[in-house]
Amino acid sequence: MDFFGLLNMVGGLALFLYGMHLMGDGLSKASGGRLEMLLEKLTNTPIKAVLLGAGVTAVIQSSSATTVMVVGFVNSGIMKLQQAVGIIMGANIGTTVTSWILGLSGLDSSSFFVQLLKPSSFSPVLAIIGTGFIMFSKKEKFKNAAMILIGFAILMFGMDTMSEAVKPLRDVPEFTGILTRFTNPILGMLAGVILTAVIQSSSASVGILQALCATGAVSFGAAIPIIMGQNIGTCVTAMISGIGAAKNAKRAALVHLYFNVIGTVLFMVAFYAINAVVPFAFMNEAADAWGIAAVHSVFNVVATLCLLPFSKVLVKLATLTVKDAPEAEHTEEDKALQLLDARFLDMPSLAVEKCRAVSITMARRAEEAMLLALELFDEYTEEKAQRVVYLESEVDRFEDHLGDYLMKVGNKDLPEKDSLMLNTILHCIGDFERISDHARNLKEAAQEMYEKQLIFSEKAQQELAVLKDAIREILHMTLVSFCDEDLKVAANVEPLEDVIDDLNKAIKQKHVNRLRKGKCTIELGFILSDMTTNMERVSDHCSNIAICMLQANMDEYDPHAYLGELKQEDNLDFKGKVLAYKERYTLP
Repeated sequence: MDFFGLLNMVGGLALFLYGMHLMGDGLSKASGGRLEMLLEKLTNTPIKAVLLGAGVTAVIQSSSATTVMVVGFVNSGIMKLQQAVGIIMGANIGTTVTSWILGLSGLDSSSFFVQLLKPSSFSPVLAIIGTGFIMFSKKEKFKNAAMILIGFAILMFGMDTMSEAVKPLRDVPEFTGILTRFTNPILGMLAGVILTAVIQSSSASVGILQALCATGAVSFGAAIPIIMGQNIGTCVTAMISGIGAAKNAKRAALVHLYFNVIGTVLFMVAFYAINAVVPFAFMNEAADAWGIAAVHSVFNVVATLCLLPFSKVLVKLATLTVKDAPEAEHTEEDKALQLLDARFLDMPSLAVEKCRAVSITMARRAEEAMLLALELFDEYTEEKAQRVVYLESEVDRFEDHLGDYLMKVGNKDLPEKDSLMLNTILHCIGDFERISDHARNLKEAAQEMYEKQLIFSEKAQQELAVLKDAIREILHMTLVSFCDEDLKVAANVEPLEDVIDDLNKAIKQKHVNRLRKGKCTIELGFILSDMTTNMERVSDHCSNIAICMLQANMDEYDPHAYLGELKQEDNLDFKGKVLAYKERYTLP
């Protein structure tokens, strides 16, 4: 092979790997995170887990990606280790689909219809269609389809380029001499392990082997041990992802390794033992793309059938390797934050979904802090007061972690729907954090009253009770609109916020009137003003969240323009809602 032949081979390999990446990325985006959600939920039986793992891997074209995803699920506590085993086994079967697709390039017939099935015939058509989608369509689903079509076309073009580049090697004695050495099962297996570990894709390494078959110098005796090694080499990605993870996540990565190592050893021992007694005639025959695909599939299916009944043994083996050690107790908040796993960043739609789940937990903590703070004015206990302080600090921690993670997700290429969701969460978490801050402020006001034995007048208590009820309702509506994405409920927040503004002003004015009549003290006046101001600010933040939800599908986020338009004189719907809330929340 001369310099230009080598250049063609390396260039073909580069196109092959890029096409595989582009096609997998397009398939993942087209699924919109639904495949990942399926993995998370539908794994209650081993058979179902295997089928699901195979299906998802066949779609996203990467057993490594599926396994890393599973390690992330286990690390986050979403999935149990036992559930992960079936998916990992299924992923090994799913990854063989690629080799069958690549095998189409080996079709050889003069029949027009058979020729049509060859990738070299239909991939240019797919490339033309994909390019047309990119140039003339603005819809995201067509752009995702274009990525899939063009990715496949590039993959097949790279495969053909590699095959053509290596064909002259059939006449090079040194090359055939190297392949002869691979008929040694141990050397062949090591070669497969190293090749796959370097490029971190068993599908890609099998594709390279299929391309080498174009030389006619690769026998089944050389190919089989390489294929066995490729299944072990693909474990490298999962093992790397397990570094720094929780013990169960490390165990999930080890299950993947043990499954492939044990399966490979058993298969090779059985295969070569039978071959020693009854020699297989095909061992010295030249392998072709279809033969490579068949060996790859048979091994993974047989290994799964043999080891699936012993899945608990694999879990036990992984548990013995990574032993239980005393760990600090994790709070519910810690468990929620574990959902923000760095492994999910390679699956942006899934990462956005996890961000949403964590933001909902954060929102509920902020609401709990505020409701407890309001209770402290009626019945102060140290336990409730400390709970408010704890919740406020946890909400702060949520905002820090979520903010960092959201920025990382934002740097990914997101579908429009996920991008809108990410922006909504980013806008809202700051408001939830401020709500918890106001809860802490109210706790301190309640603590001051408790320690100084201060009591509001009966009239002031009645007025504050009305305001507190309004705050509870606006908080509840805000949580429902955010957690359930209920825009009808969100539309009711701003009218109530208007009423709360008026209640705040009215309560302060009534206090001034009582102060003039000597029915209240200045000290209580400061506390009352602090209370009503904090509650009014809470309603402001609820308004911000609701407006953000309502404007999520608009091109620009402009709350001031939205409010100006909402409160115009001719908006009878808004005015009607304000009047209804005024009747409900009338000061005595």
